[in-house]
Amino acid sequence: MIVKIDNVSKSYNKHSVIKAISLDIEKGERVVILGPSGCGKTTLLRIVAGFIHPDQGKVIIDGNVVADNGKCIIEPENRQVGMVFQDLALWPHMSNYKNLEFGLKAKKIPKVEKRKRIDKIFEKVQMTQFKNVYPGELSGGQQQRIALARALVMQPKILLMDEPLSSLDADLSLTLRKEILRLQGELAITLIYVTHDREEAFSLATKIVVIESGRVKKIGTAKEISNYLSRSSNDGC
Repeated sequence: MIVKIDNVSKSYNKHSVIKAISLDIEKGERVVILGPSGCGKTTLLRIVAGFIHPDQGKVIIDGNVVADNGKCIIEPENRQVGMVFQDLALWPHMSNYKNLEFGLKAKKIPKVEKRKRIDKIFEKVQMTQFKNVYPGELSGGQQQRIALARALVMQPKILLMDEPLSSLDADLSLTLRKEILRLQGELAITLIYVTHDREEAFSLATKIVVIESGRVKKIGTAKEISNYLSRSSNDGC
């Protein structure tokens, strides 16, 4: 097991966002967290990443307790987790190469290894020809690839993705889903992916976690979740 979320809860201004969520994720799984806006999906992802901490409960990554009952035990940069944000969060004043280099410089990766890693990831995401241009010069799909490359160049064990394709048209979204599957398989990383889109969830997941109102309602395969949702009277997700 690479991620264990144990009885995690989180509130903001006395409003409960996540309520006693427990979830086990195995190495190499593609776990999709599915639910409507405001149900707690992104909050859970950010807790795993370490950007916020749970009020109660424990998060364990690769055997190490990273957060426990309101305390951050291991900082985000030391969790071996990469994240692709919904708004991508690319630095507009930096070239694509510099965007990838930023995290490696902070980690003090040697110059030769740094260049090798960056060149390899640009090749992996098929963006080598765009490494010296700026994010604002790229299409939406190309920006998504750079955001993905920036997360992957850090060689994370776990990749977190927060609705990364929500702003793209259907054809481009389908293309990038295939790319995500290819890269996840080639790099043998664990994927935790947040979406409100059932089609995305069914196409990407080996396991789907349905969240409603801050609670886990159902965990299963795409087929099991499809059957569950078709039987459910709640059409919120």
